[in-house]
Amino acid sequence: MEPLLQVGVADRFVRYANESLIPQAMDFGTDAVAFLLTFAVVYALGKLVVGSSVRRILSAREVDETLRKPTRKVAGVGVVFVALAVAFAVAGFGNLLSSLATVVGALTLAIGFASQDLIGNLVGGAFLIADREVQIGDWVEWDGHVGVIEDISFRVSRVRTFDNELITVPNGELANTAITNPVAKDKLRIQFLFGVDYDDDIDHAKRVITEEAKAHGEILDNPPVSVRLTELADSYVGLKSRFWIDEPDRSDFVRIRSEYAQAVKERCDAEEIEMPYPHRQLTGEVGVGDDTAEPVDAAD
Repeated sequence: MEPLLQVGVADRFVRYANESLIPQAMDFGTDAVAFLLTFAVVYALGKLVVGSSVRRILSAREVDETLRKPTRKVAGVGVVFVALAVAFAVAGFGNLLSSLATVVGALTLAIGFASQDLIGNLVGGAFLIADREVQIGDWVEWDGHVGVIEDISFRVSRVRTFDNELITVPNGELANTAITNPVAKDKLRIQFLFGVDYDDDIDHAKRVITEEAKAHGEILDNPPVSVRLTELADSYVGLKSRFWIDEPDRSDFVRIRSEYAQAVKERCDAEEIEMPYPHRQLTGEVGVGDDTAEPVDAAD
């Protein structure tokens, strides 16, 4: 009886496989092929149509590079979601799509609690992208760092320092920090402190500093140069020069500042205006010990 029973079970399994499992597997395979083909076609068409349309719109509206990159990324993500939705619908995976939506919702909630810093960086990136005062290519200063913004993405920003180092900064840090942008306006005021000797003629020194600023071709006459006595230090009298340059985003204002300071130094040397440096004078007496003192025994 046992062999007959085993044969009967095998027959029932074969019959069940032929009637149920194989057709279900074939149906699933057909649906999977339909899903993949639909997704590929919709994604390719969407990328072609939406991508070209977004590029034309951005170019027509003369949108700067800071907004172009994230806009293209958002459009690409939208195309992927639309292609997935159409592919699920065509393949008849509606129930599976509902289940996936529930799972994704639960995962999103869990990830949201576990990665608050990431969400903060994403929100900070949105604020930076929307901020018209911070753009790709700007010279920025924050928390002791200085560099030029090369890219602003949704999570991080990349800043190239003047030593050619690339700094990757979380957007949350930049969004919550005071950022200085020296080239945001069409004019920039630069300051330089000159120190002259207490015995020198202050008015003469002011006149020299002012004349050298006016003689420099890239320093503006309007607003005019101002030189004020701002410091009475231990070894010098501080005269601070404040001058303006035009179009700081196109000019090398570090070079202008250096050329101006060198010109003032050479003019002061020629007209015998001293620029003292800090020095110390030691006074006192040096005592000599008694050489006749008895030596101390090492054993003691």
